[in-house]
Amino acid sequence: YRAASNTKKEESCKALDLAEYTKNQSWWRKLFGPSSGSSAEKYNVATQLVIGGVTGWCTGFIFQKVGKLAATAVGGGFFLLQIANHTGYIKVDWKLVEQDVNKAKEQLKFHSSGSKLTPEVKSRVDEVITFLKKNIILSGGFAGGFLLGMSS
Repeated sequence: YRAASNTKKEESCKALDLAEYTKNQSWWRKLFGPSSGSSAEKYNVATQLVIGGVTGWCTGFIFQKVGKLAATAVGGGFFLLQIANHTGYIKVDWKLVEQDVNKAKEQLKFHSSGSKLTPEVKSRVDEVITFLKKNIILSGGFAGGFLLGMSS
């Protein structure tokens, strides 16, 4: 009896091809463009998630290690400069530092007031957005893997 019920269940279930389903949905085409992208055509969903997750985890893990190293180097350098300043090995011209900081603040205010991207940057941003839209599953796997890599 059990074998007969299993075959009935298998016959009543249909496989759903998500790639074909999404091509027939107008909202999907409006949101993600006319096709789902090159990686979606080459690989199935599970493969895209695995590839994105593994590359994201590796990238996140490397970012975490490099970030710790950079933070240690910057903190150590600042600590050594403070010791050198207090012991008299170096002398800081604080008025010059203040003038440079004020100049930098003015430059930031000037550049942020316009907030318009140069054509080169805008075209690169558009390329990245197009890639992310065409490869949404791969991108999602990468983002998840990246966060896991950063936390491990």
